[in-house]
Amino acid sequence: MIRRLIVGITAGAIALAPAAVAPSAQAADPVVFTVGMLSDVDSLNPFTGILAESYEMYQLQYSTLMQPSNADFTPAPGLAESWEESADGKTWTYTLRPDLVWSDGTPLTANDVVYTFNRILDGRYEKTNYGNYLRNVTGVSATDDRTVVVTVKAPSPIMERLAVYILPEHVWSAIDGKAVKSFANEPGEGETLVGSGPFLVTERQAGQFIRLVANDTYYGGRPKVDELIFRIYNNPDALAQALKKGEVDFAEGLTADVFSTLEGVEGITTYAGAYSGFNELAFNMGAALSDGTPIGDGNPHIQDLAVRQAISHAIDRQQLVDAVLDGYGTPGSTIIPPLYTTLHVDPATQPYDPALANQILDEAGYAMGPDGIRIGPDGVPMSYRYFVRSDSDTSVKSGEYIKSYLAEIGIEANIKPVTDDALYEIIGRGEFDMFEWGWVVEPDPDYQLSTFTCAKRSYKDGDTIYADLSDSFFCDPEYDALYAAQSEETDQAARAEIVKQMQQIIYDNVAYVITFYYDNLEAYRSDRFTGFLGQPEGSGSLLFQYGTYSYANVAPVGADSADTGGSDGASASPGATDQGSAGGETEPASSGGSSTGLVISLVVAALVIVVLVLVLVRSRRSASVDSRE
Repeated sequence: MIRRLIVGITAGAIALAPAAVAPSAQAADPVVFTVGMLSDVDSLNPFTGILAESYEMYQLQYSTLMQPSNADFTPAPGLAESWEESADGKTWTYTLRPDLVWSDGTPLTANDVVYTFNRILDGRYEKTNYGNYLRNVTGVSATDDRTVVVTVKAPSPIMERLAVYILPEHVWSAIDGKAVKSFANEPGEGETLVGSGPFLVTERQAGQFIRLVANDTYYGGRPKVDELIFRIYNNPDALAQALKKGEVDFAEGLTADVFSTLEGVEGITTYAGAYSGFNELAFNMGAALSDGTPIGDGNPHIQDLAVRQAISHAIDRQQLVDAVLDGYGTPGSTIIPPLYTTLHVDPATQPYDPALANQILDEAGYAMGPDGIRIGPDGVPMSYRYFVRSDSDTSVKSGEYIKSYLAEIGIEANIKPVTDDALYEIIGRGEFDMFEWGWVVEPDPDYQLSTFTCAKRSYKDGDTIYADLSDSFFCDPEYDALYAAQSEETDQAARAEIVKQMQQIIYDNVAYVITFYYDNLEAYRSDRFTGFLGQPEGSGSLLFQYGTYSYANVAPVGADSADTGGSDGASASPGATDQGSAGGETEPASSGGSSTGLVISLVVAALVIVVLVLVLVRSRRSASVDSRE
């Protein structure tokens, strides 16, 4: 702001000075809550994106029929105020809240739900992210504007946890099945996306920021802040500095070393929330399309269970927790995190044991070579491509440790850093041997379990191969049968036992080595904002939840809870420069609560600068234009 003001004054100091001294019109400045995060979204199209950052935008923009409660993840009302299962379990009736509207004023009715569900049921591309929720559905209809009737093949527990974002038919019906694959779903200049959630996307600069405005028509009531800005930083240190300087109000997903530097800083609260995420070392177990057609160029060694078992025994999970997470996590085991106590199983049958790992490889015929790299029975050295995510410090650091662990047992891991987007495509084509990534697991296990089914391997449309949810290409008929069984088991205790069997199968086959479960390290300006709600209550994450509880409840410190937002939700003007942000120079203006005090300070500063400019205008013009704060 100061730099732009200097430029303006040098162009015409006396003429522009009166315009700067006019703060009275700013009495009702918008309240802006700014979140800093370390990764950008991969797409604002709900049918395309796979990153947690993208799903955070989806749930802010679009509502679901029901949502996990913030207290304990139990199903709670969303767009639907109630739902009922028929006596035979084959018909579900959802009753929408009365008087729902989209943000553009168009009524939100049962027809929008029917449209969204049918689009997923009928579309191949649309099924990728949401098909498993509706896999059991045989029909969807609207009996009136508020009533949706869904018929299913068999009773199913997922019908109370349909994490499907309901889209506005009057907008999305113009995007056909071919166009949707490349549809960015980004607003044009001066536009705001139509939605039903608490906030609406109104601006995006890739790699820099995403700006949302409060939705006046949100069924839960207008949020207590007017604008929500997500700013992307290219490293954790820059994000921490931005929090300290007040450029952001909340820092999300910090690394442990940076998190510790914020502890005890005045005005900042640090919070290590229990989280449902895990990181894994994944293997190419034989890349193929969903019909079994082989694809890719994975090393056949990786398909040998003995090799994967040896790698699992070679990895010191506790050291990864201590060294990479600084203790903010626990060693990993299975694909359902311990946060979900009734579902998680911890078999602990593959302990860290490099001697055993070497023994397994010796017995399997992988002889140690003279250069310390083993040679397979096929005469090929055990040298594998190992992809890590260049966007993630945790991934890069984990990769170096894992490379050293594998070297100890005669395996060469050739680390290849790539972006998240690039890795997603590489995995889909099966052009890898190993990679490091992670998942955030939903309260209902169905989605996570589906990622190991044969049907979720890649698929081909025309000449193009598209990734589905499977990234290991694990395919096992017994596992698929158990997946079908759990999807129809409505007795929760019985279902939990099936889910545990499925975890054991993945564990025994070493489709993944789950390296660790991590805490979500967050920090926020507690001198500015309050009202955060954890999920689960009391211990879970404050943001990046299964719901928008904190966003809808957060308010400036000391604000009147009855009226904490701005008068009209007007948008802040972009243009401020931030050295900590990744790429580009266009950024949304930051704000910690109401900005009236900041405006007054800038006006006073402007008056001083006017005097200085009158003296120095000739000698400072070029420097002012090119200078950076």
